[in-house]
Amino acid sequence: MVRVSNFLISFVNLLTFVLAIMAIAIGIWAKAEESKSLCQKAIYMPFLIFGASLLVLSLMGLVGSCCRASFFLWIYLFFLFLFIVGMICFSVFTILVTNKNVGKALSGKGDNEAKFGDWQYWLERHVVNEKHWGDIKSCMATFKYCQMIPRGKSADFYKYSLTFTQSSCCKPPTYCGFEFHNATHWTMPKAGPAVPDSDCKTWSNVQNELCFNCQSCKSSFLESIQKNWNKFALINFCVFVFIIIIYSVGCCALRNNRSKGYYKPYP
Repeated sequence: MVRVSNFLISFVNLLTFVLAIMAIAIGIWAKAEESKSLCQKAIYMPFLIFGASLLVLSLMGLVGSCCRASFFLWIYLFFLFLFIVGMICFSVFTILVTNKNVGKALSGKGDNEAKFGDWQYWLERHVVNEKHWGDIKSCMATFKYCQMIPRGKSADFYKYSLTFTQSSCCKPPTYCGFEFHNATHWTMPKAGPAVPDSDCKTWSNVQNELCFNCQSCKSSFLESIQKNWNKFALINFCVFVFIIIIYSVGCCALRNNRSKGYYKPYP
């Protein structure tokens, strides 16, 4: 009779096997489409690596639980343990880079100046920089982020509740005093912008540019990451608890494999 722990491990790994196939398929699609935009070029490799890793891990879990092969189950649990440690390290790291108060305290800085080594400025230095911002802009253009805004008359536009990022990246700053034509088409007054700000001059009606190069867009993108971390932290915690449960069940399955009638020696 198949033990419950072995059945659960097999079922979970069957689901992750399907997820791995989907991730690899997305990676292959992005690779085939990479010539069309930087976005596909930026995402295909992470999807392929994630999918391949999850595929191998799922196969080891399936073989270890279904065939009661303790050797493969040992390897499966070892990598699962490394994944748990990695999640803990990632969670601590994310708190450091998204919570300025914590980052400032652990960096030993008591002022608001951006100095090399400050945790609270890690996102600004490593995400919103020349190397990565081009990929982010490409993804916003590829997935038509700004085209999600309803296109109508001025009265209808101002009734629509824009997200902070949409307001900063998809339209010129309000203080520029631009004239509205539609959600993503604004013109500068003949007298020039109301405020001599660089973002007013950066605005473009080209649909894959808009205000993507504006400082306000970059700032809002960073702030959005920091605000959404609270939501992501809850998901991360649930995944962490789930992985801990799977790891515990896997340990039970390994014990079942080694018990009388289930153990098969492997080199």
